[in-house]
Amino acid sequence: MAIDKGLYAAPLGIADATAAEPDLEIEIEDPEAVRIRADGMEVDIEQGEETAEDFDANLAEFMDDSELQGLGDELLGDFTGDVDSRKDWVDAYTKGLKLLGLKSEERTEPWAGACGVFHPMLTEAVVRFQSEAIVETFPAMGPVKTQIVGAIDKMKEEAAARVREDMNYKLTDEMVEYRPEHEKMLFALPLAGSAFKKVYYDPALGRQVAMFIPAEDMIVPYGAASLETAERVTHIMRKTKNDLRKLQVAGFYRDVDLGDPQNVLDDIEKEKEREQGYVGNVDSRYKVLEMHVELDLPGFEDTDKHGEPTGIALPYVVTIEKGTGTILSIRRNWYEDDKLKLKRNHFVHYVYVPGFGFYGFGFIHLIGGYAKAATAIMRQLVDAGTLVNLPGGLKAKGLRIKGDDTPISPGEFRDVDVASGSIRDNILPLPYKEPSQTLYQLLQMIIQEGRSFASAGDINVSDMSANAPVGTTLAILERTLKISTAVQGRLHYAMKNEFRLLKTIIADYTSPDYTYEPEDGTRSVKRSDYDHVDIIPVSDPNAATMAQKITQYQAVIQLAQGAPQLYDLPLLHRQMIEVLGIKNANKLVPTEDDATPVDPVQENQNVLMGKPVKAFIEQDHEAHIAVHMAAIQDPMIQQLMQNNPMATQIQAAAMAHINEHLGFQYRKEIEKQLGVMLPTEQQNKQMSPEVAAQVAQMSAQAAQRLLMQNQQQAAQQQAQQQAQDPVIQMQQQELQLKQQEIQRKMQKDMVDAQLKQQQLQVEQARIAAQEKIAGMQVGAKTTHARNELNSRMQAEGVKLGLQAAKDRREERRAQQPQMQRPKETK
Repeated sequence: MAIDKGLYAAPLGIADATAAEPDLEIEIEDPEAVRIRADGMEVDIEQGEETAEDFDANLAEFMDDSELQGLGDELLGDFTGDVDSRKDWVDAYTKGLKLLGLKSEERTEPWAGACGVFHPMLTEAVVRFQSEAIVETFPAMGPVKTQIVGAIDKMKEEAAARVREDMNYKLTDEMVEYRPEHEKMLFALPLAGSAFKKVYYDPALGRQVAMFIPAEDMIVPYGAASLETAERVTHIMRKTKNDLRKLQVAGFYRDVDLGDPQNVLDDIEKEKEREQGYVGNVDSRYKVLEMHVELDLPGFEDTDKHGEPTGIALPYVVTIEKGTGTILSIRRNWYEDDKLKLKRNHFVHYVYVPGFGFYGFGFIHLIGGYAKAATAIMRQLVDAGTLVNLPGGLKAKGLRIKGDDTPISPGEFRDVDVASGSIRDNILPLPYKEPSQTLYQLLQMIIQEGRSFASAGDINVSDMSANAPVGTTLAILERTLKISTAVQGRLHYAMKNEFRLLKTIIADYTSPDYTYEPEDGTRSVKRSDYDHVDIIPVSDPNAATMAQKITQYQAVIQLAQGAPQLYDLPLLHRQMIEVLGIKNANKLVPTEDDATPVDPVQENQNVLMGKPVKAFIEQDHEAHIAVHMAAIQDPMIQQLMQNNPMATQIQAAAMAHINEHLGFQYRKEIEKQLGVMLPTEQQNKQMSPEVAAQVAQMSAQAAQRLLMQNQQQAAQQQAQQQAQDPVIQMQQQELQLKQQEIQRKMQKDMVDAQLKQQQLQVEQARIAAQEKIAGMQVGAKTTHARNELNSRMQAEGVKLGLQAAKDRREERRAQQPQMQRPKETK
């Protein structure tokens, strides 16, 4: 099957995918060297030089026939035991295939032509699951999304985008068989309960492939836990006699006589052929068993560092022709540079519902009984209606209808010969009843129970209120889709394992350069891109349907309306648009992460138009802040914004953007004080507590220095502004005049005090002279007068000092109101 047009557009510069080539390719570059490519393996054979030491050698060529015969018998016995261990699972699966109703059953009981239809319950459940799963796991944009390994940065985000684009292109356009094989798997998975894919690099196509393998062709011990831990994994392959001979001649298989194919169809193969309208009991192809086993082969034992055998079984791939039991090849199944010699896994196991053993349970096992009961009751109702509409009965032996015995057509009357009496007396219809109403109700109940169990029941939208809270609707959806959500989670897990194998193959086998020019980055980043990201399915394991996803997003949007400042609304709306399957969601709802550095004028334009803006640390933040503040303070813009209903949001966005620039500017100033760059956000997450404490202490010291520096600058700016203010200048001049007046008065007061002091000294001298003249006669009187005079002089001095202090206080009190009052205008 081919796809005419890729679902995912090829990146720029890529050529159309090449057509598929044959599964087998034999390349002869010179007569002594042959390269064989088949079944996902590539072997280089040099004629006459291959030895058992060659890692890719066919070890069966170096073993005795007796050893190979014994090993083949042992492995076939193990294979038969593995087949017998899942016998019950196979029986249930084989019987369930009949209930699909792909072919109407021709019944002869209870009469020829009885109803042979099947109720489509089982087929409906399978088709519905396949339809829902293919939309969920393989959307139009591609089935792959990427997850960054480790810390997230801009380089890794760009690499993840390139890997996502490259992988989606490969799966949707280059690997033309991937979607058809995936849809086959999605049809077989719910039916059988298990389905498999084989992922390998096909040298014939020059790329990786992922082929579907039905459960009946993968034989695993029923008690095994997984493919990785199973002791044996057998893949049943079918090859024509000519294809097998080509591989033998090329040296890929041993050149032994196998005779004619003796491949007898098993029960599952026969039932599938009958359902599809084919008839056959023998397949004309060889049945080849590719067994992935662990063996301790004689002559190829595992050895320790001293060269002694350890007895440890190593992983091998043994190919056996089932009809004759002949071993065709034995090859090593680990990487050549793997010292641990771990088994390479090429298969992915998809499980619908885990069962008691290795294989899962599908609809055949889960609702096969419901489908069988519904089919039986529906046939009874149809047969009852047939008998009522075309009844049979008894007639007298002498009653004959002239002409043939064909049924009477509408409007036709025929002649009859009646032996005696009336016609009524010679005919006795059997008492058939109408189809039972009780049986019909029972059929409806069985159908409802089967659909409900298979999660195929529909929700009656009319029973749900349009005004119901989103939480109530979400609860109803979750209850209804609980089973399908669990199945979706298992499908997501298996696809993740499949994509991991594909990623490994791409990294190992493809060139380190892209074959086209990616939008971001260079062509030489392909291999490094795959090393930085992990490949995961685009499907959501927590939501099985689009309705469930949309309801979840609506619930989040309702929560965001209560506290919009806590949510990234553009990102939330973009994700919801992507869930709806609308292309170019990044252009419809741009976010800050999509923004690129632009000039401050363009940032103003984006803010006015409601577009996201983002500051970048390498920008000139002082210049950006100046341009943004000028726009906010512009009277023309302010006048126009008064009539804008979005003015509040625009102003909030502008201030938030200014604060973002302000934060970056503060960070730069701190880094200047420190003399080093501060750690980034991702570096902070990886930083040890001790280093974080040191950074915090250094930042605290730098912040204090920056604070003091900014305070000094602010004081200087304030002084300069005051010096340039004319009112302040006039007040300063008046203050200077008043200060000069105060100083003059203080000097005058000091001079007056000195004069009075001198007068007092003169008076004291005169009195002293008089005292000397008067002598002792007036001693007592003089002494009294002198004391009185001293007291008066001290009192006068204190009075003068108090008066001077009072004058100074009055001057200051008169000066302070004039400094605080603004200058009166004329």
